Amino acid sequence: MPHLTSATAHARSTGVRTALGIPGYAHPLVAPAQWAELARPGTPLDWVVLDVAAGPGSRPDPHCLRAAARLRTAGVRVLGRLDLVHGGRVPADLLSDAHRYRDWYRVDGFLLDRCPTERALLAEVRRTIATLRTTGDTAHVVLGHGSHPHPGYAESADQLVTFAGSWSAYRWSQVAEWTADYPPDRFCHFVHGVPRGHLDEALRIARWQGAATVYFTDHTDGGGRLDPWETMPGYWDDIVSRIGTGVSE
Repeated sequence: MPHLTSATAHARSTGVRTALGIPGYAHPLVAPAQWAELARPGTPLDWVVLDVAAGPGSRPDPHCLRAAARLRTAGVRVLGRLDLVHGGRVPADLLSDAHRYRDWYRVDGFLLDRCPTERALLAEVRRTIATLRTTGDTAHVVLGHGSHPHPGYAESADQLVTFAGSWSAYRWSQVAEWTADYPPDRFCHFVHGVPRGHLDEALRIARWQGAATVYFTDHTDGGGRLDPWETMPGYWDDIVSRIGTGVSE
């Protein structure tokens, strides 16, 4: 897609306030300490994704209810995960899941995972977002593309995940020229397999490319067999310290 990539860096990224976006840890019953850590005062969080059971589940989950309530009390924005299946999701089912997230967990918005990137599906995604916003006037919508989509997607959502992948790919990644027309708080980068010694480099790349919401972990996807986001990185305290104090170039 020729409109996507450029080696041109974003000079506007200097001084950007970076925050963490949590793609979604394992169920709170499995990882209670990690969910409790997210509610610790002073943690530089933009939002946390709650994925109960590949969506909101069929009934309210008491462990997830407590986790979401604890985060709300701490002033942390909670998003429900909705899977668009690259445009293959039935709209009525999607809206039903959104209402369950709102009614049960009082989420502040949604991460639309596996969101399409093509121009041909832009109108459909826009209709989906407009429908989701009817569930709450202040719904925060993040499009989980994982790569740079057609620029039109940036007009409809609050944020776009324009990179989700490995450190080996990220360190050589290029930023789309059109993203320079938007502020850094419009973009998110999720990177797995980042060694502890390269955290500062990863943060420099994110800031240079104009992404203000990030998540870095030393866990890997095991060649596509594992979910690298479901557990807290081994250097959690280090990354919280770096982002919380505004460490940059």
